[in-house]
Amino acid sequence: MTLDVRAAKRRLVVMIAVNAVALAAGIVALVGYFRFHLDWALAAFAVLIAVGIGAQIWFIASLRRADKGA
Repeated sequence: MTLDVRAAKRRLVVMIAVNAVALAAGIVALVGYFRFHLDWALAAFAVLIAVGIGAQIWFIASLRRADKGA
């Protein structure tokens, strides 16, 4: 089965949007941790890193599934 380019582009846009939001929130969390000494902000930063990586894994996994025809 061939790759559906339209669906792949939609998934790419979703992944980029999730990563952009996670990046912006991660920067805010780092500022909160270093500037305002908020201990919970470091945990929030770690969660946001995981969210960004998870979005990238989701995108790559969806491409692999589409290529196999599942």
